[in-house]
Amino acid sequence: MTAPLMSLTWTDHVTGRRGFLVVDRLVRGVSSGGLRMRPGCTLDEVAGLARGMTMKEALHYDPAGRYIPLGGAKGGIDCDPQDPVSYGLLVRYLRAMRPYVESFWTTGEDLGLSQDLVDRAAAEAGLVSSIQAVYPLLDDEAAARRRLADAFAVEVDGIGLDELVGGCGVAESVLAALDRAGVPYAGTRVAVQGLGTMGGATARFLTRAGLTIVAVADVKGTIANPAGLDVDALLAARDAYGTVDRSVLRPGDRELPGGDWLSVEAEVLVPAAVSYAVDTTNQGAVTARWIVEAANMPVLPEAEELLSARGVVVLPDVVVNSGTNAWWWWTLFGDIGADADEAFAHTRRSMRALIGLMLARAEADGTTPRAAAHAIVADRLPVIAERFGWYR
Repeated sequence: MTAPLMSLTWTDHVTGRRGFLVVDRLVRGVSSGGLRMRPGCTLDEVAGLARGMTMKEALHYDPAGRYIPLGGAKGGIDCDPQDPVSYGLLVRYLRAMRPYVESFWTTGEDLGLSQDLVDRAAAEAGLVSSIQAVYPLLDDEAAARRRLADAFAVEVDGIGLDELVGGCGVAESVLAALDRAGVPYAGTRVAVQGLGTMGGATARFLTRAGLTIVAVADVKGTIANPAGLDVDALLAARDAYGTVDRSVLRPGDRELPGGDWLSVEAEVLVPAAVSYAVDTTNQGAVTARWIVEAANMPVLPEAEELLSARGVVVLPDVVVNSGTNAWWWWTLFGDIGADADEAFAHTRRSMRALIGLMLARAEADGTTPRAAAHAIVADRLPVIAERFGWYR
């Protein structure tokens, strides 16, 4: 794959903080990728995420679908989202990026930012919408925007559908891997790092499928119970940043250091918080059979090589966490309606197909799931380019 089409660094004149935008490529003149805010965010990080978005879009290409993949892009801001200056910084960043959002970059929530916050800041920055660049590609813009708005208004057990679909996709990735390996759900133990939108929804779906969540980690540390945690109670006790109120813990629940989620006795680890969570040092503590990347880039490449060498299977982020992005476009373009059951069913079918294709390709090629995902993308990108064209 080629170098990004566009890469820029912006410096805020008020705080001196930096923001970044990388457009990996455009398909039909438009790119897709969220906006994250975290301390220490770098241009290289954003570039890697933008390349990942190109892959996620290509992986969900269905010639029979109304949703046609876009190019990949990503934005990032180097700031703690809990810093008092963060909202003003977000507004100024979006105001500076307004020409790109209006023309060819569709964006939304990512690490550190909720969609509600992005929408509010986008309006204050003078934007019609954070995804307005895609509107010219819609057959009926008014109907499509109404359908997406209706979908965002859907709640399941008091939780927004938009908060659940990504976790549904991650959970289905886990279940598909277990099914392929012939491992029963009952008795399968899972540790989740991060109990925010993605991690919380993943834990919820896996619990309902019969798996046992034995550990969750947040900024305060790890909560563990080998007999299983009360996931619903923990989810109900979260704050807006995914931090659990420890007053709800039961007598059998233990509080451990934050990094201990990696070494608990579990078959599946789900890093669903920050990038670069598993490195060459702490990977040695992993005893799980699978690591399922709900977060973006949580396992460093060098760590993945070491893990693979000792039989730990890493299911890559470009497939595992692609459901949220795809759900936006399935809904907007009209492949599905504003209905939770339809959204979950479509997500499950799509993720099952992708995980199955990836694992079959990895087995046939004698390689890792990540390498197999790259191979599938390499096969699909020329088809997309020939049919729709792109700028790189």
